[in-house]
Amino acid sequence: MSWMTIGDVGIGRVLESNGPFMSIYDFFPDATPEALAPHRHWLEQGALDANDFLVMPIQSYVVRTPQSTILVDACVGNHKSVKWFPAWDQQDGTSWERNLAALGLGVADIDVVLCTHLHVDHSGWNTRLVDGRWVPTFPNARYVLSQREVTQAEKNWEKYQDPVWRENVEPVIDAGQAVLVADDHEVDACVHLEPTPGHTPGHCAVHIAHRGDEAVVTGDLIHSPIQCHYPHWNFKFDADKPLAAATRGAFLERYGESTTRVLTSHFPLPSTGHIRRAGEAWHFHYDD
Repeated sequence: MSWMTIGDVGIGRVLESNGPFMSIYDFFPDATPEALAPHRHWLEQGALDANDFLVMPIQSYVVRTPQSTILVDACVGNHKSVKWFPAWDQQDGTSWERNLAALGLGVADIDVVLCTHLHVDHSGWNTRLVDGRWVPTFPNARYVLSQREVTQAEKNWEKYQDPVWRENVEPVIDAGQAVLVADDHEVDACVHLEPTPGHTPGHCAVHIAHRGDEAVVTGDLIHSPIQCHYPHWNFKFDADKPLAAATRGAFLERYGESTTRVLTSHFPLPSTGHIRRAGEAWHFHYDD
């Protein structure tokens, strides 16, 4: 996508990768062929491949306000330990940095890094490997992180040896660039966090508003447009499944039939659009 505007705020996409991720039946344990049947005609136009794998981009958004240049989510990054998903494990790609440059930006131009949550595919470019040591990728940025998410990331390291803490979070804290905040933190006059727990304990959406226009970045509170029709379908890795479903339903009610542009993290490209009523459920109407 080229730059879009919300009032005078510019928003650009930084795509890292795009392709099949996981079987829809594995991703959503509640999914059935019968439930999918009435939706296949549109799912198979970009959201579902011939093997019933969900097609999902991994991407960041850059938000340029009058005060700040803000990176929302930091994708997988390079040289990260992701044993559970080999396609991401120790990857060494250039697409994310090239696509950031295509927006006319370099890592030194980022003033604020926001992570909707601290899973590997949303925090990877927080750091990069330099001479065998993890260092912050964005030398001039404040990393605004949910205190709740940071606490959970450290617990996940202690309990499961989840490397996100050691590779993506602790080095930023040690460098003195982390700012730990509440889940409703105001980043600047145009951007604030919106608590959306369930997928993780401190998951936050990012709300953008300027001159009467509004947008919201979903993170992983919703992964696929099929969840607009079946909001009770949880991703198998949602930490608190009842809470995740309740949060998703409330989000759809809040932004359904509104003028707020919804910027999703993993819906098929172009990934952005509006939530519209579809009978007793919802449908995602993509931007042209």
